[in-house]
Amino acid sequence: MRQIHQKLGISRVINARGTYTPLGVSRSSEPVIEAVAESLRHYFVMDELRRAFGEQVSKLTGAEWGTVTHCTAASITLSVAAVMTESDPDKIRQLPATTGMNNRFVIQAGHMVNYGQAIEQAIRLSGADVVVAGSPESCTEQDLEAALGEAGVGGLVMVQSRLCKGDMVDPKDAVALAKIKGIPVIFDAAAQDLIMADLLAVGADLTLFSAQKYLASPTAGLVLGRRDLVNAVSLQEGGIGRGMKAGKETYIGVFEALQQRRDMDFDTWVSEQFFAAQKFAESVSRLAPLNAKLVHDPLDNPFVRVQIFVDTEACGKTAPEIAERLATSDPIVIVQDHADQENSLMLEILALNSQELEIIISLLAVIVYNRPVTTMRKRNIQE
Repeated sequence: MRQIHQKLGISRVINARGTYTPLGVSRSSEPVIEAVAESLRHYFVMDELRRAFGEQVSKLTGAEWGTVTHCTAASITLSVAAVMTESDPDKIRQLPATTGMNNRFVIQAGHMVNYGQAIEQAIRLSGADVVVAGSPESCTEQDLEAALGEAGVGGLVMVQSRLCKGDMVDPKDAVALAKIKGIPVIFDAAAQDLIMADLLAVGADLTLFSAQKYLASPTAGLVLGRRDLVNAVSLQEGGIGRGMKAGKETYIGVFEALQQRRDMDFDTWVSEQFFAAQKFAESVSRLAPLNAKLVHDPLDNPFVRVQIFVDTEACGKTAPEIAERLATSDPIVIVQDHADQENSLMLEILALNSQELEIIISLLAVIVYNRPVTTMRKRNIQE
């Protein structure tokens, strides 16, 4: 992989930030890579592939049906479109004009996230309008019920993300309110595929995941839920979804990744990740100005991150300054946004190998003990 970076003249990256799109999201396993490579050698009848994928994904996830789009942002747009048009070909061709359709979609104010694109724009790309319930600080059941009761409402969009803010209505309660009024629910759970079963149990009509996050497939939006609406998502390829479609390699790669997830020893995996994080934190804490601790994911994903506290007085540097030095080393090391602007860094090391962890520790030692970072420039990263 080093050769790819050299050929293009671009930075080698140690990604201690997590499954972020600007960093290439994730690394696929060898079985997923092999499955994708094999798919590229063959032709498929795509309608057959979509049907077979839906059937197999139903068995693998417990959802009624499944399909994929180009990415989760596309899944949001196409799911909203599917709720408005269902399988009506005339309505599908009509979009983004929504005359005669219930085109207003409710979203709680605290769910108005921006993941590089405002979710409001992803909804509006379908031709729909957005109705915001509550305030960024709070949305009560009464606020949500009132918004769902407005004229022309076609659906409810919910989000589970670290980007959500305020005190919002519990997802299961929100689904219950929508169902009383016969309003379909779309649940954007992009980076939450490790707790997929729990989120599917919330009961939304369509639940959306980023298959390229912890599932580590090729880039794809995985849409799970009601068979009729999932099929309506696929049918958008005859309309506004043409430019958001997934290719053969995506279907095959996501299928292989889901099979691997089903077959993995999940408890062992969780234990191994915890042990690796603990060992790394202990090594970091041996650097005198630094002290590391493990932090559980706030959304109950089954892994921990490492928070590094900086003794600014002893070190002579703040956490943001250390982050900047890491980000200008070779290889560059990207950490999460600072948990505290002055004294701590947050690292997600879930996908890093042992050599990369050693490089991070060495770079931290170089930085906190005031030695030039260039001493690390000849280290090789084994992928």
